[in-house]
Amino acid sequence: MTDFPPLQNDLLLRAARREPVERTPVWIMRQAGRYLPEYRALRADEAFFDVVRTPELATEVTLQPLRRFPLDAAIIFSDILVVPQALGLRVEMIPGRGPYFPDPLRTVEDLRRLRRPDVREALHYMLEAITMTRKALAGRVPLIGFCGAPWTLMAYMVEGGGSKTFARAKGWLYRQPEASHRLLSLLTDVLVEFLIAQIDAGAQVVQVFDSWAGVLSPDLFRTFALPYLRRIGEEVGKARPEVPRIVFARGAHASLAELADAGYDVVGLDWTIDPRQARKLTGGRVALQGNLDPCALYAEPETIRRLTHRMLEAFGPRGHIANLGHGLHPDHNPEHVRAFVEAVHDYVPVASE
Repeated sequence: MTDFPPLQNDLLLRAARREPVERTPVWIMRQAGRYLPEYRALRADEAFFDVVRTPELATEVTLQPLRRFPLDAAIIFSDILVVPQALGLRVEMIPGRGPYFPDPLRTVEDLRRLRRPDVREALHYMLEAITMTRKALAGRVPLIGFCGAPWTLMAYMVEGGGSKTFARAKGWLYRQPEASHRLLSLLTDVLVEFLIAQIDAGAQVVQVFDSWAGVLSPDLFRTFALPYLRRIGEEVGKARPEVPRIVFARGAHASLAELADAGYDVVGLDWTIDPRQARKLTGGRVALQGNLDPCALYAEPETIRRLTHRMLEAFGPRGHIANLGHGLHPDHNPEHVRAFVEAVHDYVPVASE
C-alpha cells in the first residue's frame, strides 16, 4: 500500500462504526458529475468513459464537489459498468439514454463470451485514479470506492441497458436459474477482488450499489441477490476488516433485517422507508445511510433545511451517515445541494437545544 497523509476528518468512519460523532457526516451519491457546470465544461471535449479511464480527469471530477461544498467524503468518479467491460462486453454511454450494450447476453451460450479478468490489470485506471485522488485529498476527507452488485450488473448485461422492468434479465432468473447463478457467482468473485484492490489503492470506505434490487420480489432477492451481497460483504470484510463496507440495495425493504446481517457496517436506504422503521428492522446492528428524497432538492433552500433536519431527527445522532435516498439529478441546482449539506452541518439535536 502507498503511504498517505493522515486523515483529518474521520466523521464518516466513526459513524460507520456507530461510534460517537460531533455531528452527522454527509456525502451525496453522484456528488461528482453532471449537475455541476465545471463537470459539463470538462465533458464538452471528453467522452464519458474516456474521463473514467483517464486517472487525471477522474481525479479532477472527484475533487470538483469538494471545492464547492463542505462534504465529509469524496467518492471516486467512475461507473459500475466498468466491470462488465472488464469481462469483455462493450458498453457505450449514450447521451440522453444512458448505458447501452450493443451485444448483450441473450442466451446461456453467450456466457462463453465472458472472460475472467485480472482485475488489477483490466481496471488499473480506476485503481490509479483512487491512489491519485487519495494523495490529492491530502487527508482532508476519506475516499469512497465502489462497485455495482452482482444482480444489478447482470440486469444490465442481459437487458442491454436501462429498463423500467428488466423483464429480460428477470426472465433469466425464472427460466435459467442455474446459468443465472453461474453468472452471479462469476461477478461476485470479480467484485470481491475489485473492492480489495480499491482498498489497497487507497479507498477508505467501499460501497456496493444494488440499484435494481427493487425490481425483484422478496423471494427472488433472497435467492439471486442477497447471497452474493453477503459473500462480498463477508469476504471483503475478512480480507480488509479495517475498512467500512456500505451496501445500498434500493427498494429491498423486505430484506432490511437480512441486509443488516450480510457482512456490512452500513446499510443505505432509499427515500421510501421511514428511518424509524429501518432502525427497528435492523435492530441497531448496523449504521444507516440516507435518505432524503432527491427531488426534495427542487424545493427552496429553507424547505430543504427543514426537511433535512426532520430526516436527521428521525435517524437520531448515533450510527447515521446523511445522504440522499439515491443520486443527484442532472438538473439539480448546485446551490440547493449546498443548502442540503449546510443543513446537515447546522443541525442541533432536539435534546441538546
